Amino acid sequence: MGSSLAVRSRGTTKYFGDVVALDGVDLDIPRGEVHGLVGPNGAGKTTFLGLLLGLSVADRGGLEILGAPVDRVLGVPEGVGGFVDGPGLYPTLTARQNLVALARLRGHGTEGGADVDHTLEQVGLLDVADDRVRGFSLGMRQRLGLAAALLTQPRLLVLDEPSNGLDPAAKRQVHRVLADLAAQGAAVVISSHQMDDLAALCSAVTLLAQGRIVFSGSVAKLAAESGRLDYRVLTSDADTTRRVIAGHPGLELVPDRTRLRLGEDAVVARGPVSAVDDLVVRLVGAGVAVRELGPVVPPLEAAFLALTGADDVLASQGAAR
Repeated sequence: MGSSLAVRSRGTTKYFGDVVALDGVDLDIPRGEVHGLVGPNGAGKTTFLGLLLGLSVADRGGLEILGAPVDRVLGVPEGVGGFVDGPGLYPTLTARQNLVALARLRGHGTEGGADVDHTLEQVGLLDVADDRVRGFSLGMRQRLGLAAALLTQPRLLVLDEPSNGLDPAAKRQVHRVLADLAAQGAAVVISSHQMDDLAALCSAVTLLAQGRIVFSGSVAKLAAESGRLDYRVLTSDADTTRRVIAGHPGLELVPDRTRLRLGEDAVVARGPVSAVDDLVVRLVGAGVAVRELGPVVPPLEAAFLALTGADDVLASQGAAR
C-alpha cells in the first residue's frame, strides 16, 4: 500500500512548548493527487507542511514520505520540493541566477541552464529572467519559488498559499502547472484560504482545526457538508417572494438583510438545494421573474465555517451587535 502513497501519516503529533500544534493526525495522500490542506489560522497547516519538507520533526507518531519512513532528523526528504511562509530567494540576484545557484547547490553544476529556462517559461517568468528579484512583486516571487521547487523534479510538491499575489492569468498558469505535475504522477499538497482555488484545483481536501482533522475527502463531499445554505434571491416582486419562501416547508426566510448588504429588493432563503430548486418553480408559477439566485456564501466556504465552528462565532458576534 505504501508504494501508491506519497504521504502516510499515523498519529502524527507536534508540540511547541505547551502548545499542541498537531494532535494525532492520520492522513493518506496518494500519488497523482492535488490535495488541499485548509483550516483557520493556527490550525496546524503550516506545521504539517513543515514536517513534509523536513523543516521540523514530529514528536510522536509515524510519517512516511514517498514510501520511506521519516527519521527524526531535519532535512528535506529525497524527491520533495516546495516552500512554506513564502519562498526563500536571493533578492540581489536575478531570477535566472537564483535558479542556477539552486541547481549548483544540488549538484547539477552549470549544465542545468536549459532546465532553468524551461522552468522559468513554465511559470511565465522567462521574459524577466535577468531582472533582480528585489524588484519582483509578491506574485512574481511566488512563481519563482514554484520554479525553484519544480527544478528539483519533485515527486511530492508542497506549497503554502501558492496563489498569494497572483493575478487571474498567473493563477490560471500556476493551476495548469500543478495539474500537469499531478497528471504525471506527482502528489501536490497545497495550503490555501482561497476556496475557489480548492474547488478549481484539488480533488481532495483535509480540514484541520486545533491540530486535528475534522474532515478529509473529496471537494464534492466537503461542499455537501454545508447542508442548508443561505441563498440570495432577487426577483421582480420581493413581497410575493417572501410569502412564497415563508410558506415553503423546506425553507426559512432570513430576516437580517442589513448584515448581508443585500439591497432593498433582495431576499434571503435558507435551505437545501432541493428546496431552492422547488422555490424557483413556485415563483415562476406565481408569475414572479427570478433575476438572480445564488449562495450568499459559496458551499465550500460554508462547510469550512460550519465544520470549524467559525459560523457559530460569527453568528454570536452578529447577535451581540
